[in-house]
Amino acid sequence: MIKYTKDLTIQCYETDASWRLKPASFMNLAQEAAGNHAVYLGFGYDDLIVSNTAWILSRVHVEFIDTPKWREDITLTTWHKGLNRLFFLRDFVLTDRNGRERVKATTSWLVLDLATRRLVRDPKLMEEGTVCTDNAIETPADKVHMPKDVESVHMMDHTVAYSDVDMNGHANNAMYMQWAMDAVDYDIASSRGVREFTINFNHEIKPGSIVSLFKTRVEDGECLHVFVEGKVDYQSAFTVEIIF
Repeated sequence: MIKYTKDLTIQCYETDASWRLKPASFMNLAQEAAGNHAVYLGFGYDDLIVSNTAWILSRVHVEFIDTPKWREDITLTTWHKGLNRLFFLRDFVLTDRNGRERVKATTSWLVLDLATRRLVRDPKLMEEGTVCTDNAIETPADKVHMPKDVESVHMMDHTVAYSDVDMNGHANNAMYMQWAMDAVDYDIASSRGVREFTINFNHEIKPGSIVSLFKTRVEDGECLHVFVEGKVDYQSAFTVEIIF
């Protein structure tokens, strides 16, 4: 099974006020699919934790071609693309019942030694039969930089609590995207569909941490670029560019 496929129906709790699939909901769907496929390929959570290593999501780029809505039947497909410089790449495509692409994404992962916090290059992650070189998005997710010529506005502080934390004991990656969307003006977030977003995870965030969210807006013709940075103790924990 070089590609993993899962049939799904968009649930009400995965959508916004316009019935569209939320960016954070897509992150959750992708995370689960990636984990399930990695298990099948022999390098899932249980396989890596034996050597005290784990997958760490570093960058994500998602393009919404035609965002699925509540009650739509969709198919999520993902595959492992092997090593590209520092990162292991994994792509995703959401298609509808007619086979049309609705969402596509590329993600960049690291394998980390949990004791030394050093990167690991595990040969079995590149074995023949595990890697598929097809591209959902050809270019890997880029680095997100906050605009230098526009002043960032402090939008809110968020204290990381029970509902933010995952099985690894730190804030789940989907929650970062949820906080970023919460920092966007509600009228924009609820009425203008997200065209694409890129998120960089710079540092893990632990329970009890106070995340300060800063926002910058840049108009570009018909597109609105919203940049959000989350800082913990004045250090950048993540940066996001959302294009509406």
